[in-house]
Amino acid sequence: MWGEITEPRVKIRPRTSDKTVRDDQCTVPEDLVILPPVAYIDHQKPPQDTQEFQDVPAEVHTMLEAVVASGSQVKSQQIGDDELTTEERRTELRHQYRRKPLVFLERYHRSLKPEHLAAFSHVSTDPRAQHYSEVIQKQAAGRAHKTQVRNQRYAALRALQKEGLYFSEEQMRTREPLLYEQYIGQYLTDDEVIERSQEAMLGGAQQRPATSMGAATGGLSDLLLNSYQERLIQCRLQEEQDREEGAREEEEEELEEEEDEAEEDRVQEKTSEEKALLREEFISQMHQRFLDGKDTDFNYSEVDENPDYDNLDIVNRDAEEKYFDEDDEEEDEEVMTE
Repeated sequence: MWGEITEPRVKIRPRTSDKTVRDDQCTVPEDLVILPPVAYIDHQKPPQDTQEFQDVPAEVHTMLEAVVASGSQVKSQQIGDDELTTEERRTELRHQYRRKPLVFLERYHRSLKPEHLAAFSHVSTDPRAQHYSEVIQKQAAGRAHKTQVRNQRYAALRALQKEGLYFSEEQMRTREPLLYEQYIGQYLTDDEVIERSQEAMLGGAQQRPATSMGAATGGLSDLLLNSYQERLIQCRLQEEQDREEGAREEEEEELEEEEDEAEEDRVQEKTSEEKALLREEFISQMHQRFLDGKDTDFNYSEVDENPDYDNLDIVNRDAEEKYFDEDDEEEDEEVMTE
C-alpha cells in the first residue's frame, strides 16, 4: 500500500562449495568460461575489396589503372598523413566509380583516353557523360597532333644541325642577340671577339658564290656585308636591351648598380668549363625555341605540313625526350581553351 516500505530483495551468492549456479531454469557449471563471439577469419579467402576488384569488367579495370598511374589526387588528406599506397588508391577510386560514375568522370577525365569510355557506357545517355566524352576525344586528337608536329620539328632540327648553317653560332646570335650576349657574348675576351668576327666573315664568303671580279672584290664585298650585318645585330641587341631595361625601371637604382658590379665580378671569374656549360645551355635554349615554334623568321609550315619529315629515323630517343618533357595538364588546358 501507499507509504509502506518494501525491503529490497537480497541476492544470495552461492557458496564456493556449490558445483553449479542456478539462474531461473538454467543450470551452468561454475567452471565453464563463456567468451564473447568473434568473427571467423578465413585466411584462404582474399579480402573482399581485392576479390571485388578482380571481378570488375576488363574495361573498368583498365580505366581505373590508368587513373591510378596518372598520380591524380584521389582523397583529401591532412598535413602529416601518410601517402596512400597504390592498393589504397585503387580501392578508393573503385568505390568512387561505383558510387558516382558521373562525378568520377568529371573529376578524372584529364587522365582518360577514348578507349576508357567503355567503362561509362551505362551512363552514356546522360548529357554530362556525353560532354566529357567529347572532351576526352578532343584531348586525344590534340595530343596526337602535337606529337606529330613535335616529331616533325625534331626531325627538321636534326636535319638543320647536320646542314650546319641554321644552328651555327653566328646565325643563332643573329636571331637572339640578347640571349647570346647573356650566355656567351659578355664572357668573350677581346681576342675571342676578333676571332668571332673573322669566322663570321669567312662563313659569309663560303655561303656566297664567287663573282667574276675576283677574290679581291669578293673580300671587300664580304667585309662590307658583314659590317652591315654586324651593325644590324648590334642595333637589334640594343633594342632588346632597352626593352629589358624598361621592364626593370621600377627597381631601385642602387640595387641595379650592385647587381652590375656583382655581374662584372662574375664575368672575370668564369672558367673555361663554366663558359662551355653556358654555351651548351644557350644552344639548348635555341633548339627548344625552334621546337616550340618561337623562331619568328622560320616558315614552320614547311615542316609541320611536310610528310617527308614523318618517315625520318629518330635515332637518339633520349635526346628527343629531353626536348619533349612537357606537362600533360598544360596540354590538356590548351586543348580545352581551343
